[in-house]
Amino acid sequence: MAFLFLTGFLVGWFARPSGVQHDHANDSKLLDFLNEIQADNIRQYLRKFTQLPHLAGTEQNLKLAKEIANEWEKFGLDSVELVSYDVLLSYPKPEQPNYISILNQFGNEIFNTSLTEPVPEGYEGVSDIVPPYNAFSAKGQPEGELVYVNYGRTEDFFQLERDMGINCSGKIVIARYGKIFRGNKVKNAILAGAKGIILFSDPADYCAPGVDVYPSGWNLPGRGAQRGNVLNLNGAGDPLTPGYPAKEYTYRAEQDEGVGLPKIPVHPIGYSDAVHLLTNMGGPHPPDSWKGALNISYQIGPGYKGEFSKQIVRMNIYTSNQVTRIYNVIGRIRGAVEPDRYVILGGHRDAWVFGGIDPTSGVAVVHEIARSVGTLVKKGWKPRRTLVFASWDAEEFGLLGSTEWAEENAKILQERAVAYINADSSIEGKRSDVCVYQMYLIYIQLNSMKQMLEISSPEPGEETMTLYDSWHKRDNWTNERNAPRISKLGSGSDFEAYFIRLGIAAGRARYTKNTKTERYSSYPVYHSVYETFELVERFYDPSFRRLQAVARVRAGLIFQLSDSQLLPLDCVEYGAALHKYTLNIEAIANRHPDAISRYNVSFDSLLNAVKNFTSAAQAFHQRLNELDRYNPLEMRMVNDQLMHLERAFIDPLGLPGRPFYRHIIFAPSIHNKYAGESFPGIYDALFDIENAPEQDKAWDEVRRQISIATFTVQAAAMVLMPLA
Repeated sequence: MAFLFLTGFLVGWFARPSGVQHDHANDSKLLDFLNEIQADNIRQYLRKFTQLPHLAGTEQNLKLAKEIANEWEKFGLDSVELVSYDVLLSYPKPEQPNYISILNQFGNEIFNTSLTEPVPEGYEGVSDIVPPYNAFSAKGQPEGELVYVNYGRTEDFFQLERDMGINCSGKIVIARYGKIFRGNKVKNAILAGAKGIILFSDPADYCAPGVDVYPSGWNLPGRGAQRGNVLNLNGAGDPLTPGYPAKEYTYRAEQDEGVGLPKIPVHPIGYSDAVHLLTNMGGPHPPDSWKGALNISYQIGPGYKGEFSKQIVRMNIYTSNQVTRIYNVIGRIRGAVEPDRYVILGGHRDAWVFGGIDPTSGVAVVHEIARSVGTLVKKGWKPRRTLVFASWDAEEFGLLGSTEWAEENAKILQERAVAYINADSSIEGKRSDVCVYQMYLIYIQLNSMKQMLEISSPEPGEETMTLYDSWHKRDNWTNERNAPRISKLGSGSDFEAYFIRLGIAAGRARYTKNTKTERYSSYPVYHSVYETFELVERFYDPSFRRLQAVARVRAGLIFQLSDSQLLPLDCVEYGAALHKYTLNIEAIANRHPDAISRYNVSFDSLLNAVKNFTSAAQAFHQRLNELDRYNPLEMRMVNDQLMHLERAFIDPLGLPGRPFYRHIIFAPSIHNKYAGESFPGIYDALFDIENAPEQDKAWDEVRRQISIATFTVQAAAMVLMPLA
């Protein structure tokens, strides 16, 4: 099932206090804006932008940046510029291809993995298709016995060591993609002592049941492989200039000292090759949950069995890192009343190959929004606040373009940025169900959102139903507020620096799969050569009306945020969310009742701070009923309180060991960059605490993290207090 996924600050409309006036001044302009967005234009942009590979740091990606900049100028944006940075990127060597081999007892290669993916029909003559590789892998040719480690999660390595007695030290491990960020798998392998890690896409995770492989269907072919970076940056941006923009004048660390660079070789393969590596494995049989969909036993090793026992595996990895120039495209429409307040719509442009879904389904949507905004400007409209459009570079290499721009402009953005709307992939699911998830940041008004969704549903058979009604029906809003379900932002896309480091409210909208019924990870051909225009047109959105719907929702968000007199944000729900999250984290701690008592661990102070925040939020919204909308100073002060609320949840010291992850309420799990955790400092302190070697220090850290969270929530409550 496909979902329209909104996460950021969009739920609190349902708890919006009565009496706060709706700003109707620009309702007709909003509808004109939404109606201007056309599916056929998005189709044309997607086709145009996916004809050639556009990997970060390549000439073709620079040409695409210039093309986008030129067209934004023609659309009518006030200013457009290319902003460059010199960052560390990573590429395979054409003259020394990467591969994995099986060696016999004499050291001869008896099997080699594929060097490339078969190119899809119609693209045979395209050059510069980078073969599957893991960016920033260490070089090397390690040899050794193979160990199968399931998904390579922290708990998988724990199970290997504690329950099975298998030591990975000095071994080469093989893990299937999925569940967690690939960089976390590499980090876990390093911690386990492995000297190399192979990643493969198991059909259980990258093939939907009953669907053919591409091009007959949308499943991953056997020789398809997932590219991707394997950094553990934790929000640092360019590995050589953490915390500072990677400009010509910037001091750079030596390449072998870069942040987050793995110390072991890493390489991705398809499941056709994985069968050869795994078929004759020895060792114990795995738990059922470790078995994928290949016709093999999934034995764990180490090494091979029987007549194959003298065979070993060798990795042949020659990938090299180099400082390379990248280019962001930044366009602006100057605000007519508050030009020093910014609403940002940003998405990355760079792709591993053609990028039909990731990211170009987002690029095409942003392009059509920019054209539509420009049309409105040419008719005489100007937003109240400044609109910023961003086409980021080098996202696939670790969110580099967006992070470097955030670092260069951090002081200004912290003072002036209202919100950041992320525009990465627009469609990652192909089924007809629409659902909206929300996150508990700051929340936009129901009336505004309902109006934005008065457009017709894009789903077949629902032409007479509005997108709003379709969303309501399919998400089954049966909770106490008749509101959408809630999700959290993790990381893995360009909102990271703005939300988690700078404390700028962030959100995103997209179609994705139904996580309850569809068990495969992401979409099957993720980061492969098969992400083509034809994939989207044939299987995901033949009419392009889903992409049109995403464009209209994203456009409606930036319109309301940039043009409403009173920022359409509502912080009342935040208190309820904080209360829920506190109870959840307390329940995790209470799994250890003896330790809770012994080490005097209490969540009472945090619960009291949450209560204070909730009271302050309710009182703040009551004061909005008496707001003098004709007093510009009073409006400015209230809007600043709303805008800066998210900043109050930022700790300048950051999370333990992760100084650039500074949001105390929401940040990625330390064990999975893709997954958001609430109260991440407390959560990480509690993770596997029963096996901590020094229990007193471990529980002391839990108490320290509770105190930090308590202070932060109380400080946020003070932001909402009446101004003297």
